[in-house]
Amino acid sequence: MRRPRGEPGSRAPRPTERVTYAGPGESWSPSPTSMLRILLSAQTSPARLSGLLLIPPVQPCYLGSSKSGDRPFGGGPVQGLQRLLEQARSPGELLRWLSQNPTKVRAHHYPVALRRLGQLLVSQPRPPPVEKATLQDLSQLIIRNCPSFDVHTIHVCLHLAVLLGFPSDGPLLCALERERRSRLPPKAPSPHQPAAHGGQRLETALSCPHFLRYPRQHLIRSLAEARPEELTPHVMVLLAQHLARHRLREPQLLEAIAHFLVVEEAQLNSKVVQKLVLPFGRLNYLPLEQQFMPCLERILAREAGVAPLATVNILMSLCQLQRFPSRALQFVFSPSFINHISGTPPSLIVRRYLSLLDTAVELELPGYQGPRLPQRQRVPIFPQPLITDRARCKYSHKDIVAEGLRQLLGEEKYRQDLTVPPGYCTDFLLCVGSSGAVLPVRTQDPFLPYPPRSCQQDQADSNPTTQGSPQRVVLMLRERWHFCREGRVLLGSRALRERHLGLMGYQLLPVPQPCS
Repeated sequence: MRRPRGEPGSRAPRPTERVTYAGPGESWSPSPTSMLRILLSAQTSPARLSGLLLIPPVQPCYLGSSKSGDRPFGGGPVQGLQRLLEQARSPGELLRWLSQNPTKVRAHHYPVALRRLGQLLVSQPRPPPVEKATLQDLSQLIIRNCPSFDVHTIHVCLHLAVLLGFPSDGPLLCALERERRSRLPPKAPSPHQPAAHGGQRLETALSCPHFLRYPRQHLIRSLAEARPEELTPHVMVLLAQHLARHRLREPQLLEAIAHFLVVEEAQLNSKVVQKLVLPFGRLNYLPLEQQFMPCLERILAREAGVAPLATVNILMSLCQLQRFPSRALQFVFSPSFINHISGTPPSLIVRRYLSLLDTAVELELPGYQGPRLPQRQRVPIFPQPLITDRARCKYSHKDIVAEGLRQLLGEEKYRQDLTVPPGYCTDFLLCVGSSGAVLPVRTQDPFLPYPPRSCQQDQADSNPTTQGSPQRVVLMLRERWHFCREGRVLLGSRALRERHLGLMGYQLLPVPQPCS
């Protein structure tokens, strides 16, 4: 069966009036005519219905993790149904697509259908008549499924229903309005009542789709007024994940998380702690809370053998902050711990993290005397560009820098994406002689010895034959996603990589992103 094609519609005239949805505490403005008089007579004012065309196409919005069946993929049936709705040639066809595909219909399909209904009514000089049963069935479908809508979808459906002329006291608008009110955060308690809903208000705000997709720092700062003692671990984990995901280096909120961790130490296990500590390492922020490190050391001592991956994740966050609890390091490098994680599902990722921790111990803890990761257990740390760089390669200026180097120096005088021991991927590497000339990489060893020993360095300084060896210069791209949002603080993983490359003897040359 061939899929129906959408009929090309004429351009809608510019609206001369706006019908808007009343805000909280306001009542609906009554429709100038009843829904049936507007829709069934097909004499709807183009100026009124053309407001539908001003609303951008509805895109699916998902918050955090979801069931696999709820998430549309590129060419799957969910996206295919959306295209069919957008191309429907009549209101009846819209209803058939929705009613005959119950397993493929998702919440965001209903505003798509309402918007297409309005387009059908203004795209032709004489729109086809709309049967009353079609409108009732469409309304019932929305009423039946609106409890599963998110806040954004409910607001869009409300606005579209008003523009279409559904009566304010009708079943559709009443059902959507009830759902909208049920999603509102609870009212602030009176001065005579304790503030018992601070955590609930925070959770509601973090669950708002616009708040997740378009973070506003002034809004997130206002949430710090809730005392940490009133909040649950679940809510604080949501806040920590939000800060880390959006690279929001907000000291007030980070300090609140640190204080919560100290206050609730006895009730927190390592699986929760790893999530609370994540934003500190990622955002390169060491809290001022004096008990932060002692608290984490006690938790690691108590929980280290319970959840190996969580233990290593906590140490990774602390490593980015240049904090190395010696007892915890000795535990994760012990033969018993390594044998315990061998053969388990997270074995590879734990070994990668342990390899990075071992590198940090080698470079940043010269006085460490405890056990180390055996050579046979070590794996490359970051053997390829980081995931964020690969995901945003089309926004990167790496190709521009590569083309500039090719034209200025020639391809034989630099290496791109070269992995140097113990496994760090570099953006660009050059060999520069003592005279300042860039040498062909193929004629030089681009790698510096690892591990770098102080005695080797002393011998090199005293040996005149090695004083003229070329310097290895690493060009470090500075993309905007390498930094915390609205700041010039490098993310923890970036700062760690640059710190280690510098300690290994590479000369670092930052390359800032060009102004657009």
